Amino acid sequence: MKLSKNHNREALFFKVLPRSGKFTANSYISITKINRIGMSEKNGEKSSRVKVGLYAAVVVFLAYTMIFGFRKSFTVATFDGIEIAGYSYKTILVISQVLGYLLAKFYGIKYISELKRTGRGQVILILTGISWLSWLFFAIVPVPYNIVFLFINGFPLGMLWGVVFSYVEGRRSTDFIGATLAVSFIFASGFVKSVGAWLMVQFGVSEFWVPFYTGLVFALPLLLFVYLMEKIPPPSEEDIQLRTERSAMTQTDRKKFISEFSAGLVACVLIYCFATIFRDIRDNFSAEMWKELGYFNQPAIFSKTETPITLIILVLIGSMVLIKNNYKALQMAHLFILLGFVIAGISTLAFTAKAIEPIWWMMLVGLGLYMVYIPFNAVFFDRLISTFKYTGNVGFLIYLADSFGYVGSVGVLLSKEIFRVQLNWVTFFSNSVIWLSAIGILLTIFSMLYFGKKFARLKAAAITA
Repeated sequence: MKLSKNHNREALFFKVLPRSGKFTANSYISITKINRIGMSEKNGEKSSRVKVGLYAAVVVFLAYTMIFGFRKSFTVATFDGIEIAGYSYKTILVISQVLGYLLAKFYGIKYISELKRTGRGQVILILTGISWLSWLFFAIVPVPYNIVFLFINGFPLGMLWGVVFSYVEGRRSTDFIGATLAVSFIFASGFVKSVGAWLMVQFGVSEFWVPFYTGLVFALPLLLFVYLMEKIPPPSEEDIQLRTERSAMTQTDRKKFISEFSAGLVACVLIYCFATIFRDIRDNFSAEMWKELGYFNQPAIFSKTETPITLIILVLIGSMVLIKNNYKALQMAHLFILLGFVIAGISTLAFTAKAIEPIWWMMLVGLGLYMVYIPFNAVFFDRLISTFKYTGNVGFLIYLADSFGYVGSVGVLLSKEIFRVQLNWVTFFSNSVIWLSAIGILLTIFSMLYFGKKFARLKAAAITA
């Protein structure tokens, strides 16, 4: 039988004791050596855990950045002058893609929660390949028939977040890795648009071909990073002990979890829904907003605002890896969300009062919205499962929140087109964010109190037991 490291050290301890059972100087020296061996093993394990965490963080960040290259580059184009039955062509394109995302999120509640840990790399490549092929048909099929290919693009891409996150959840370093993965789409959103704008400006690529050629730029790097993701080791025994084992969930498991935390989950879904709506508006119509603000033909403007946000969010959310207590980390995530609403609201009030420049407003409101949005995709649900020791996976909760978030996003876009609302995107966005922030602050406080009371009852029950 193979002994553990602890058992080996115990055997060595008894071996160095004299038969009399009394300690001698030589015994003391031997025991000191044994303690050093134990410390060396602990240091080695910590070093190995740090290396795995850093490796996983870098790989998933780059992998999801490559995946984003197949999604958002079309938003850099404005498609000026093109209308379908009197409706904005670009808005219809965005709605078509978001509808694909929306259905993927609802389907993902089941699919991602039941996802096995084998064959994930192949799943990523197949789904990304379908989305890339859809851009080819978008370019060669005439308007308006090419609109359907935005839907075909959105559905497979909508499944990929949960697949990628499954590589890194349930670890002591998940907070840092998850933050790195989550900020990838902040950085990637600006980076991909800059690549798309660069292709248009430098090579004269048309608005319709930009998405396909942008995908071509990211195709080979994606193959490399998917291969490297497959090399990420599974969670250790210590990870499982501290963060709860992650496994596929049945329909009964999902219903039980929702029933147990219904009120808190409703509040969280509403918070996430608001954040998704306005993150999507800022993301999908940033080209129009920059144009209204007076910034023309500046491809670097997207990366210029998104890169600082990426770094700040990474430091804030990634630092939560230092908090070992899961409940304290869950409440800290609430505080980050609360602060995000405050930053978004105050910066927008300052912008409407002309107290800050447009570029600072776009950066600060983006930072605030992502401080609300990112914790749910990185640490909030992972710590929630760990706090209450529920066996399951984060993908289920992320896709539950995402599905309703995209319902709200589609609803706003459809309302604009159906009711023929002539929007100035900057005015609409800024006015809405102020209301969003006020409501979001109240919902976040409710969620903090709700999960606080739940944990207090759990702790009291454990003491009496």
